[in-house]
Amino acid sequence: MQMLYDSDSFVVLRIHANAPEESAPIRAIPELARHGFEIVDKRSNKEVYLDGSWAEMFQQQLSAWAQKTPTQEEVENTLEGYSGLANTPISLH
Repeated sequence: MQMLYDSDSFVVLRIHANAPEESAPIRAIPELARHGFEIVDKRSNKEVYLDGSWAEMFQQQLSAWAQKTPTQEEVENTLEGYSGLANTPISLH
């Protein structure tokens, strides 16, 4: 897990869900790696997990931001669009 962004409104994490541990035995049948992104909307206390094609689209956005550094307002507006997908309330484990 890697924190990519943290503001008063949002947190964005890159998740390496099935990354094998160094000490893990080699499996006969490899698992499909399910990397993704978690976006937490602090204002509504909800989160959304992006994987598959949603994660690919978000990665493209990150790549574009790497080419041209966005303003905080641009980042927040983009994350606002993804937060509309959030329907899972945050809970502590």
